[in-house]
Amino acid sequence: MSPSAASSSPDNASAAKPGSAGGARMFGRFQLLRLLGKSERTMMWAASDTRNQRECMLAIPRKQPEGAAAAAWQQAVHRAGRLEHPHLALVLEIGEHERWPYAMYDHTEVVTWSERFTREGLPPLEVAAWAAGIAQGLAYAHEAGVIHGDIEPWMLGLSEAGHPVLMGLEVAGREVIAAREGAMQELRAVRESAERDVLALGLVMHHALAGQPPLDEPDLTRVVSRMPPVGNEIVRMPWALARPIPDPLRAIVNRATDRQPRHRYRNARTLQNALEGWLRTQSEQDGGPLALLMDRIQAAGVLPAQPGATERVAHLALMDNSRTSELADVVLQDMALTFELLRLVNSAQVSGDGPVLMLRRAIAMLGLDGVRRAALNLRRWPGPMNESAAAEMEALIARVHRAGRLAVRLAPAGYDSEVVYLIALLQNLGRLVVQYHFPEQAHQIQRLMQYIDAGKDGTPAQPGLTSEAASYAVLGVDTDELGLAVARHWGLDASVQRMIHRVAAAEGHRAAEGDGDVLRYAASCANELIDAASLPPARAQLALKQAAQRYVRVLGLTSQDLADALRAEIAAATGSEPIKLPEGPTAATSASLPGNSAAPAAA
Repeated sequence: MSPSAASSSPDNASAAKPGSAGGARMFGRFQLLRLLGKSERTMMWAASDTRNQRECMLAIPRKQPEGAAAAAWQQAVHRAGRLEHPHLALVLEIGEHERWPYAMYDHTEVVTWSERFTREGLPPLEVAAWAAGIAQGLAYAHEAGVIHGDIEPWMLGLSEAGHPVLMGLEVAGREVIAAREGAMQELRAVRESAERDVLALGLVMHHALAGQPPLDEPDLTRVVSRMPPVGNEIVRMPWALARPIPDPLRAIVNRATDRQPRHRYRNARTLQNALEGWLRTQSEQDGGPLALLMDRIQAAGVLPAQPGATERVAHLALMDNSRTSELADVVLQDMALTFELLRLVNSAQVSGDGPVLMLRRAIAMLGLDGVRRAALNLRRWPGPMNESAAAEMEALIARVHRAGRLAVRLAPAGYDSEVVYLIALLQNLGRLVVQYHFPEQAHQIQRLMQYIDAGKDGTPAQPGLTSEAASYAVLGVDTDELGLAVARHWGLDASVQRMIHRVAAAEGHRAAEGDGDVLRYAASCANELIDAASLPPARAQLALKQAAQRYVRVLGLTSQDLADALRAEIAAATGSEPIKLPEGPTAATSASLPGNSAAPAAA
C-alpha cells in the first residue's frame, strides 16, 4: 500500500477525531460522518457526498485489493449491483478512491439494523418479518451466483416503512474462491459461501432478539470461525430474555445456528420459507396455521384417493345402505375418503348433534349416494406428488393404519373399535397433509430428526431434533398444530381436538379424567410404539421402554401387554389382506363419545 493510500484509507480515517486540527474526516469527495460497523472483512461508513450534500453509506473492504484482485472486485460488485429485487438495496455508485474501492447506498431514508438494535432485543414479529425479506433477497442473489461474504447487522437496512434491504453484496471479495482451481471447486466454494451467508443471517437474528451479539462478539465473521465445523463454540438463543421468544421462532433461529452443520439451513430459501410459514400462522386474519394449507387443499384436496379408488367406488355401487359395517370396511381402505366423510358430516350444514367419529354414523347420515359422490370427488392418486413423494406417502399411510389397529388392541374394553381407530388416524392428520402438500419440507423434517450413531473413528453421536422442533424449524409451525387447524376447519369441537392432539413427551400423565383421555392415551401410545418400532434395534428398545413407562398405568396394562400387542400388529402387517379392525375386547362393546350422544354405539 502506498503512503498516500494509507493516509486516506478508511481505517485511518476512523482514527481521526471530529473537530481535530486536520479538519473533517474525508474519503475522496465524501465526508465520513460516523462508522456504522466493521468486521475483519468489511466496514460501513455513514458519509456525506460533498457534491450534493446527500447522506449516504459507503461499504468498503477492510483489505485493499490489488492487481487482478482489484479488477475481480469491480467485476463482482458491478455484477451484483445489476441485480434487481425488492429486498436488495440499490447501489447508487461503485467507485474507487486511491485504489480503495467502495459501493455507495442511500442513507436518507434507510437506517441499518444495528442502528435499531437495543439491549432489550427487538419484537419477534418484526425480526422475523425483516429476516424473511432479507432471506428472500439473499436467495435471489445466491441463485444468480452472487454471494455476500460478510452479512452483519450494519449491512442490513430498513426503510422508514420497515422494508428490509440487503447491502454490500460481494464487497467482502472472493479471495477464498479465487485461490481454488477448477470450475467444480469454484462452484463448491460459492455454495459454501452461500451457506455461511445463511448462517450469518441466523446470527444477526440471534443478536436482534437477544439484545446482545452471540458469544459477545460483534464481528460475526469471528463468531462463524468459532463455531463448528471450524471451532467448537455453541450458539443458542438464551432463555432469560427481556422479550419472550415464541417457541417456533426460537427453533428457527436455533436451527440456523445449530452446532451440527447438517441441521442448519442449507440455503436462504428454506430459511425464508420457515420464517414466512411462522409469520402466516401468527396472522389471525389470514387463517392462522390453516393459511399454510388452504390454497393447496382447495386445489388438491386434503389427501388424494389411494390406489384402487375406482374399484372401491364400483364395489360401493353394488352395496346397499343397510350394510353399514361392510360399507365402513370398504371406506377404511381409503384414508382420503375416510377423512372426507368425517369432514362432510361434521360441517355445520350436516350435523348439529356434536362431533361424529364413526364411519357407520357418517354413512348413515350421508347415504350411499353421498358416499359415492364423495369418493368420485377425491383427487386421483398421486395428485401433485412425484414418484418419490408418492412412495413416502404410501409408507406413511401404511404406518398410520398400523397405529390405528394397534390402538384398538391397546384400548380398554368398552370403547368402540372404530372410534379408537379413527382417533389414532386423526392424530397423524398433520403429518399426512404435510407429506402430501409439502413433500420436500416433510423430507427436511425427517432429516432433522435423524439420529446418527457414534462413528467407529470416535466421532460422537449426533442426536436429531424432536418432531416439534424440526417442524418449527422447517415450516414455522408444528405439524400437529396443522392437523388440529384442519380438524377445526372441518367442524370438530374442542373435545375431539384434545383427543387427536398427541401426548407430548414432556406432558405428565395423570389418571384419565374421562373417556376422551382414555382414547387420547391409547392412540398416542399406539403411535409412539409404531414410531419406535421403525428405529434401529438399540434405540427402538429404549423408545419402547420409555413408552411403556409413560402409558402402562393410565391404560391399565403391563409392559408385556404392550409388547405382545405390538408384536401381533407387526405380524399382521406383513400380510396383504385389506384393512380390517382386529378382533379384541373393544370390538364387541362400545361407549359414547364426549359430546356425541347422538352417535349410535353399535352398527
